[in-house]
Amino acid sequence: MKGKELDKLLVRIAAGDNAAFEELYVRTKRGVYSFLYTYFHNAADTEDAMQSAYLNIKRGIHTYRPGSNALAWILQIAKNLALNEIKKKSREVPTEEIDLGATLNEGGRYEITDLMQRVLTEEEQRIVTLHVVWNYKHREIAEMLGVPTGTVTSKYKRSIEKLKNAFKEEP
Repeated sequence: MKGKELDKLLVRIAAGDNAAFEELYVRTKRGVYSFLYTYFHNAADTEDAMQSAYLNIKRGIHTYRPGSNALAWILQIAKNLALNEIKKKSREVPTEEIDLGATLNEGGRYEITDLMQRVLTEEEQRIVTLHVVWNYKHREIAEMLGVPTGTVTSKYKRSIEKLKNAFKEEP
């Protein structure tokens, strides 16, 4: 979804248009899910965080500045929520340790998110997700993550090579 379209939806949401909020959710849910998955590495926590993120978007819509980068604003809310949840969970004492292993799809291959989790660092996963799913340019990703553009470019290329090699090794 284009930035201007997102901006218009957020302005409509700020004006109380619930249909615009529903449209925002439908148009951005896959990308937000992919982005959050790089933090949680499991579907249940990712889905919980996603619901909370959209609630935070609705509650905090008054803080959005029309004309700014709408997607960056949405992803920042998701990122802040993810970091808070991770911090909260790190304080919890686990009652039991359960290892479900990696999930295979019907064809016997690992799902792409599982493969990304196995072969890429969290930062590499974010870079790939922002570039491939959200179509951000490397310089835009660099601004979001606070790193040089060259770092994003090299990490993206290295990540793609890692994924290609991992696909080749899969049965």
